[in-house]
Amino acid sequence: MQIDPRGPRFAAALTTLVLIAVLLTGSGVLLAAQALVFALGAFGGLHRSPYGRLYRTLVRPRLAPPAETEDERPPRFAQGVGLVFAAVGTVGLLTGIGWLGLLATGFALAAAFLNAAFGYCLGCELYLLVHRARSRAGLTA
Repeated sequence: MQIDPRGPRFAAALTTLVLIAVLLTGSGVLLAAQALVFALGAFGGLHRSPYGRLYRTLVRPRLAPPAETEDERPPRFAQGVGLVFAAVGTVGLLTGIGWLGLLATGFALAAAFLNAAFGYCLGCELYLLVHRARSRAGLTA
């Protein structure tokens, strides 16, 4: 499936704001909510993510058509990577291992900010590295 690349950047901007709020408040519940957003995007597709829905209904209609589209698989993989960091962070914050929660949240925030501000998706790059390695190993067609 092809997607408008501006959608994931919009989602990354919202994610950045949520993760800043988590770092400021130490809220494991808020980080768990962000983990759910990541899970919906990773497993259900970006169109099922709440941020994707907001983009499609509120932002996209006000923009010109995208100059180009991109494959949805790398951003979905990136959502899965975000889910792992958010899940680890949630466990840390909710079990009293605050340093773990804040560290995992900080890593997720760094990745989200890079995507939102510069269009550089770390999870997408990781997807491409894994895909190339699997291809070289003869594990994919």
